[in-house]
Amino acid sequence: MLSKLINRIMKGKKGITGLETAIILIAFVTVAAVLAYTVLSAGLFSSERGKEAVYGGLESAQSTLTLKGSVIGEAATTDLDTVTFTLALAIAGPKVDMGSLVVNYLDVDEVVMGTTDFTFALSDGSTERGAADILEGDEQMVIVLDIATIAATTPPQAYDTFTVQIIPPTGASLTIQRTLPGGLTAVMNLN
Repeated sequence: MLSKLINRIMKGKKGITGLETAIILIAFVTVAAVLAYTVLSAGLFSSERGKEAVYGGLESAQSTLTLKGSVIGEAATTDLDTVTFTLALAIAGPKVDMGSLVVNYLDVDEVVMGTTDFTFALSDGSTERGAADILEGDEQMVIVLDIATIAATTPPQAYDTFTVQIIPPTGASLTIQRTLPGGLTAVMNLN
């Protein structure tokens, strides 16, 4: 009985020939090859983009400035006249053109964006390697901000807080925020 049922189901069915099997196999292999090529191409493209992002991040990080030492304030009267500090590169890498720095000054009374009332000079302990206005990996630059000119309308006085933001052409900005002591002296360490 079972064999009659199997014979009835299989009646009229022909087996797949070897040629049909080969055609199907070739079609599967072709589709798999095209899919593999597409996946590899996409992977190579995305890894190249990832590499570009890493190198861009490294370039930005290598030219990031850092504060070296103390922030010194000078006052001839009850107002802050100048602020002096030393900058260096956080890690050795690309040079920074000090002439293209953007310096912003903020206090409770004033906001001065892109001030040019500052000077820079190579630190006494540094040896000049190239151009005088280029900060290189082993150099330090002393920056002197003329606060009396920048904040001429209301210079910072005792207990006032001021912020100096330094933005290099590439890399992260450096923010220096200090609060003045209760009694201003001729020379003060503002750390």
